[in-house]
Amino acid sequence: MSIAVAGACCLHALPARAAEAAEQIQEVKVTATRHTTSLLKTPLAISAINQESLTRSGITDVRGLSGAVPNLQMSTAVDSGVQIAIRGISTKNFTETADPSVGLHVAGMYSPRPQGAMALMFDLDQVEVLRGPQGTLFGRNSTGGSINIIPAKPEFGKTYGKSELDLGNYNQRQVNVVQNIGVSDTLALRATFMKVKRDGWINQTQDFTDVDLPSRGFRADGIPDVDQRHNSKVDKADFYNNKNEWAGRLSARWLPSRELEVQLAYERFQNNGAGNLMMKDCEQAAGTRYACTGGPWDVKINLPGKIDMSIDTLRSNLAWSISPSSKLEYGFAHAVQKRSQQADDDAGYHPVASQVTARLPLTAAGDWGIWPVLDNNSRTLDSKYVSNVHELQFKQNFDTLQYVAGAFWMHEKNAINYAQEYMVNPPYGFAISQYYNQPDRQIDAKALFAQTDWKFAPGWTATIGGRYSWDSKADKNGKVFGGDWDASKAAYYNGQFKPGVPGTPGFRPHNSADLTAGMGPLAGTGAYGLYPAPFLNDHEMSWKHFTYRLGLMKQLNPNDMVYTSLSTGYKSGGFADQDDACGGKQCVDGPAGPHITFFPYGPETVTNLELGYKGKLLENRMNLSATLFYSRYKDKQEWGNFFSAKVKHDGPCPVNDINCDVIVKGMTKNVGVVDIPGLELEMDYRPWRGARLGASFSYINTKMRDYPTYSDGYACDYRAEAGAAPCPAVYSGSDPTLVGKRVYDVTGNHLPLAPKYTLGLNFSQNIVLDSDYVVVPWVSLKWQDKMYFSLRNLDNPHISDSQKAYSTVDASIKLIAPKYWHAELYVLNLSNTKSKNSASFSNGFIKGAWNDPRMFGLRVGVEY
Repeated sequence: MSIAVAGACCLHALPARAAEAAEQIQEVKVTATRHTTSLLKTPLAISAINQESLTRSGITDVRGLSGAVPNLQMSTAVDSGVQIAIRGISTKNFTETADPSVGLHVAGMYSPRPQGAMALMFDLDQVEVLRGPQGTLFGRNSTGGSINIIPAKPEFGKTYGKSELDLGNYNQRQVNVVQNIGVSDTLALRATFMKVKRDGWINQTQDFTDVDLPSRGFRADGIPDVDQRHNSKVDKADFYNNKNEWAGRLSARWLPSRELEVQLAYERFQNNGAGNLMMKDCEQAAGTRYACTGGPWDVKINLPGKIDMSIDTLRSNLAWSISPSSKLEYGFAHAVQKRSQQADDDAGYHPVASQVTARLPLTAAGDWGIWPVLDNNSRTLDSKYVSNVHELQFKQNFDTLQYVAGAFWMHEKNAINYAQEYMVNPPYGFAISQYYNQPDRQIDAKALFAQTDWKFAPGWTATIGGRYSWDSKADKNGKVFGGDWDASKAAYYNGQFKPGVPGTPGFRPHNSADLTAGMGPLAGTGAYGLYPAPFLNDHEMSWKHFTYRLGLMKQLNPNDMVYTSLSTGYKSGGFADQDDACGGKQCVDGPAGPHITFFPYGPETVTNLELGYKGKLLENRMNLSATLFYSRYKDKQEWGNFFSAKVKHDGPCPVNDINCDVIVKGMTKNVGVVDIPGLELEMDYRPWRGARLGASFSYINTKMRDYPTYSDGYACDYRAEAGAAPCPAVYSGSDPTLVGKRVYDVTGNHLPLAPKYTLGLNFSQNIVLDSDYVVVPWVSLKWQDKMYFSLRNLDNPHISDSQKAYSTVDASIKLIAPKYWHAELYVLNLSNTKSKNSASFSNGFIKGAWNDPRMFGLRVGVEY
């Protein structure tokens, strides 16, 4: 994507000098330094995308920016979160006390929760993407970078409106309405509204699986073996991967005096979609016994997706021009996010018949083999995240010196009731569940910051800035119900189904008819009364850190500049729920009994060295930005399933559970050091009258090192079948940091969401017709290299943790009338390329979150 995209203009009617000026690229202003500056005179790696470009590319939320900006990738995550990666730096932890690695801001104010990235982007001035650590000026420190979404302001003295209707395939219907009211030269109001609905593009049917596998003792009886308590038929409009969202904003801008400006905005976002579904990678599964038997998007669902998420935000800004050179600004944002959600986590991908090793009837010891049913789900029963963000800035601007100094304070109070259910588990086929009751999770972040730009000699500017941050996190009165995933007991059934005694006549695993409304999370915490007492979560931790920025810029001439900078970033540490590291078993090392821990982790830091050039070339018809950078990423916060403890086990582990004496827990850990060198190029060029060519290129070569404790447990039971190298043997030496791990050297491996090369090209041409009508054809190409989704970097045709290199083409043709209306035909992903933005291994195959298939439609807009 080009640095910025301007609207079409009718050049034929302009005088010669004006036409020549119009062929030059208009200057783009940005706010990345907390001062308004020219993009080409701002010594930062920054991209700015305006609303017209977002609309033309079909971008309605932050996820659509993936690949549109150098070294920016997005991943659709669990629990309505969005994983944002800039230069390979990101996080997978979306819990209530976790922090993103890329800061998300709206109108310059920090937005803390990753679910906020789902909100619709509409009626914007532009989106600014800052790459590299923003350790000084932008809200909470972000190790990867920052995204600032800047809504359009009410305009004084003008009253106008505009509306646009978008009708597309999969029954897409989208409407955008903007109304500006210039009450006077000192008061303006603005109302905007956006709504989008679209059917799910998958082939979703109901799951009534009734296993019939007589050779293993499982016989169909006419009663489904998967949970039917919430199985219902839904229309395509409510399939997974649909859209059903709306948002509105009311804003006011007031000048009570020449020195004072007040802005106030209220915004609401509502999402009633079904959510996204992880689906099988049929291309990788081809040629294996897990091959897709139908279409690539065929799924069987016994829990239809459902989201009810609202975000209410009140933002205000007060700017006082104390003197021509001094300004005081205060910004405030209050946000309340409420959400409930349910998700089918298995998509009906049950084990294939040849995979099943469990056998009925059972002995008293049960059967730890593979059972024929996979029936898992997750639910956010309710949640409420409340945040208050305050920022005070004092700015002064003199002939040779400008600076900004300020204070930041953010406080979050979050509450959530979240549960998971695994309905069929060895050794007896019992259901298990955990319920996380977290009524009071708080985050407090304070900082003092300042940054100065000093023009110490003609053409030379030095920058020095610093920020001191204090962060604290607390979990109060939290409880985790459901024990430690102990599937050997029938506690889930809450006494309402009695399976009998394993190994005796009359014992049988449950079927769907045995499950009642009094079992599981929807029955409340009282349904967990037969489990052990809940783990209690009362814990708090705090951190503090200093970050800085040093820079030097040389303005070579009015059009060209070069710069260098050294900057640092920091993200605070955290902790998880209280847990027994031994998983309810007896640890090999340490005292008998539970080993209670909160799995704490420390801060991560980034140091970034940058060299850059920005300039205007070819008689001001080309803008070019080039950035060369090297980052040192230390103590990376990696979320995943990590080794927790080595436990005692009687006898050898069975073939299908070779890790039975190792406890693995989902947690965040600080791991190693990553070297990140890279190059970013952006170009915006007007080669001839009415034409516009944009290009971007990125290179990044993230390399992991100093991670000697990495344990490779990826798909160990299936590697031989897939033709992959086997997992390393379990370490049996004396080093306590390696006990129980399958040590594998990941030195040189790439970070997730960091394709080595990306390329973007787009071209448009204004064609002026008779009667001043303008036709604008536009085409865009995006290509990206192979991208991994874990640190393992396993290359294999069937179980690779990657997305292979791919390209997409978007195109449109727009007709602009001399007054009042326009129409545009468009197609996105013209070649219908199948591509993933996240992936994980699941029972023999890869499941992924998939980008949209080919989308096409018609947009019609009017202005009044």
